[in-house]
Amino acid sequence: MRYLPVLLLLMLGACSTPRPILYPNDHFRTVGEAAAEEDVKACEQMAEEGGAGPEGGKTAQVAKSTVAGGAIGAASGAVGGAVVGRPGRGAKIGAAGGATAGFLRGLFRPSQPSQTYKRFVDQCLRDEGYQVTGWQ
Repeated sequence: MRYLPVLLLLMLGACSTPRPILYPNDHFRTVGEAAAEEDVKACEQMAEEGGAGPEGGKTAQVAKSTVAGGAIGAASGAVGGAVVGRPGRGAKIGAAGGATAGFLRGLFRPSQPSQTYKRFVDQCLRDEGYQVTGWQ
C-alpha cells in the first residue's frame, strides 16, 4: 500500500504523449510561447479530425515488448534450466516471466505517436511558420 503513490506517478507518466518541440525562429519569437502552444493544439486537433490518431502504435508497442520479453526469458531460462538438467522447464518458466515483464514494460512506457500523426502535425506547424526540431 505504501508504494501506491509511486505506482500512480508511473501510470500518469505512461499516459503522457510526446509533443513537438519548436525551434525559436523569428515566427516563434514574434507570436510568443502562448500563441505557439495554441497553434500546436490546433494542429494536433486537426490531425485527429483528419484520422491520424496520436496513439496509433500503443497496442503494437505493447505486443512487441511482450514477445521480445518472452523470447529473452525463454533463452535465459533454458540456459538456467540446462545447468540443473531441465532446459525445457527452465525455458517455459523464463518465457512466462519474460513475457510478463515485457508486457508491463510496454504497457507503462510512454506511447509514441504514429508517424502519420507526427507528419501531419509537423506539416501543419510548418504551414504556420514554425520549425519542428523533434518530439519529446
